[in-house]
Amino acid sequence: MELEDLEPRNQTKKPKDLSNWSFEDLEAYIAAMEAEIVRAREVIAKKKGVASVADSLFKR
Repeated sequence: MELEDLEPRNQTKKPKDLSNWSFEDLEAYIAAMEAEIVRAREVIAKKKGVASVADSLFKR
């Protein structure tokens, strides 16, 4: 068991201070976050698909 397993899952993280970042760094950060959003949406879609199939199998 890892220590992070004991921490609350929905703990709010403090926002990063972006005021000292360059334009290039901010653009790269935005691109990375947008890629992460796409990845999360793909996982959500897969989970909804699996749930839908499971629901249709177990409903009579």
